[in-house]
Amino acid sequence: MLPATAEADTRLVVHNHLGARSEKQIADDVRRGLSARRKTLPSKYFYDAHGSRLFEEICGLPEYYQTRLELSLLSDNAGVLTQDLRDGDLVELGSGANWKIRTLLEGMGRAQRSRTRYVPVDVSQTALVAASKDLLRLYPELTVFGIVGDFTKHLPQLPGGRMKLILFFGSTIGNLSAEESRSFLTEVAFTLGPDDRFILGLDMIKPVEVLNAAYNDSQGVTEEFNKNLLHVINRELGADFDTDEFEHLAFYNSELERVEMHLKATRPLRVEITDLEMTVTFEAGETILTEISRKFSRDSAVRMIQDAGLSIARWHSDGDDWFSIAEIVSGGRNQDRGDNT
Repeated sequence: MLPATAEADTRLVVHNHLGARSEKQIADDVRRGLSARRKTLPSKYFYDAHGSRLFEEICGLPEYYQTRLELSLLSDNAGVLTQDLRDGDLVELGSGANWKIRTLLEGMGRAQRSRTRYVPVDVSQTALVAASKDLLRLYPELTVFGIVGDFTKHLPQLPGGRMKLILFFGSTIGNLSAEESRSFLTEVAFTLGPDDRFILGLDMIKPVEVLNAAYNDSQGVTEEFNKNLLHVINRELGADFDTDEFEHLAFYNSELERVEMHLKATRPLRVEITDLEMTVTFEAGETILTEISRKFSRDSAVRMIQDAGLSIARWHSDGDDWFSIAEIVSGGRNQDRGDNT
């Protein structure tokens, strides 16, 4: 484990498992993605400081139902989700802003919070530290052990010796391909101890018009968020993408049961990426796939979870089955108690 970064507040310790490697990672990812026959870029690069603010704005848009529904489910079930956590770690993967974790912490009460250590995992140390300090101001009895890392790679770096409640909100699992999801969930299965639980948010299949509207909001915030990825590459790798030459394109692919976000070239283009000594050409109408967001039925979610050697203990859904939260345990403890809507 890398040396800890001590913050001014001694209740907050941060371990950075990325460091300089993050610069090499973005270079490798961009070179690989833009050299492919069908161009793609990882969605994790949306989330610089500006992108994170845009996503917070998206979460409050009328068309974007996910955050409202998940927060409502968390609020209704906070006591059930955290009741078994005693002297343990509340681990949030891809922590970002702290609305959802606050909902659970509010449901725990001061005495339980004082025995709980919050373990946020995020690729941005700046965002992680800022959100953690906000939580410590609200909950002075809390302690925080932050991990700057990629949740698909750094689960083995989670601290041991305590019970863990691992949280993976926002249906972020849908941003991973089926193969990536299986690999990630298999790693989760190895990570879970006999008393640990994994809380997984899942966006469910629903009317196409609702899905398309959620990723094509009337205020254009999602478009700006999508194009921010190009601004990140321009800044980090010396590229000369002109965002005005790309259109935001988002739609539900019913065959693959996923929303796809693309950036579409409006005309033939030639882009220079100085740091990579790379020239990228685009035909008119050619796209860069920037994000997938898979949607789930209960059957497909159960198969995905069980294929990784995990079992569902409880299932929580809203009244319309638009969003679900699965409480998951290690394999062999299949105690599915059915719906809790």
